[in-house]
Amino acid sequence: MIIVTTDFVPGKEIKELIGFVKGATVQTKHIGKDLMAGLKTIVGGEISEYTEMMEEARQKAIGRMAEDARNQGANAIIGMRLQSSAVMQNASEIIAYGTAVFVED
Repeated sequence: MIIVTTDFVPGKEIKELIGFVKGATVQTKHIGKDLMAGLKTIVGGEISEYTEMMEEARQKAIGRMAEDARNQGANAIIGMRLQSSAVMQNASEIIAYGTAVFVED
């Protein structure tokens, strides 16, 4: 699956516009990671536990979006975007979305 943030795939021609596709996940903080993150706020620096958690969430959302596109017969997604939001205390939603297309050389 080709996934790009642009409105076209370089070197390919869009043969069919399939439509909107999306994938999402909601991640919550792990109590052990939350305690470690709390300690890191005292000394400063990157909170790698959360960085890893959010990277995993992004990959899940993108994977689900790609699966949605595959199920609709697409071989590429253009205009891909990521968005996050807090859905409740200690939980974030990550959404990946874009336009599914079928491209050829």
